[in-house]
Amino acid sequence: MFHHHMRGRDCGPRGGRFSRGPFTVEWEFAGDGRHGGRSRRMFDGGELRLVLLKLIEEQPRHGYDLIRDIEERTSGAYAPSPGVVYPTLTMLEDMGLIEEQKAEGAKKLYAITNAGQAHLTEREEEVEALFARLQDIGSRRARTSGGPVMRAMGNLKSVLQQRLSDGEIDSETIHKVAALIDEAVQKIERL
Repeated sequence: MFHHHMRGRDCGPRGGRFSRGPFTVEWEFAGDGRHGGRSRRMFDGGELRLVLLKLIEEQPRHGYDLIRDIEERTSGAYAPSPGVVYPTLTMLEDMGLIEEQKAEGAKKLYAITNAGQAHLTEREEEVEALFARLQDIGSRRARTSGGPVMRAMGNLKSVLQQRLSDGEIDSETIHKVAALIDEAVQKIERL
């Protein structure tokens, strides 16, 4: 944790935020909250803008997809909040670097524009350095905190939420899902 006074910054038990130009930038503890950790600011506004733009270049994405992708790349060590991501997407759109695509449902799907691709080309070295930072954080987290296990648990949670919220799911399917989980538990106990 920062031990000196930070003018204009607001620190809480799980991180903090500060304003920089048009952006609000947040940081979070790299620890799990129970065993301590240190706070860190992952990206400034311009850096996050480049990261989101690069991810959208890879494929059109929703805001939630971007948050989840960054979290996965860091093995759960960092996930930018919606309060940072969505205003940044709005700014990228206002700058003409991304554009909204037609998509089913209420979520906005963003795709990169020609201007956005040109912007990434101009900042190619910086973008590579930012993604190297994400990879390094993810590698260190995976080595020290069971990152692959946490990722797998997150995937399990997501698929269960999706299936169980489906009104069409029947009792037989629910029992099959429970049996698969029980089987996995027994195999892990025998490791």
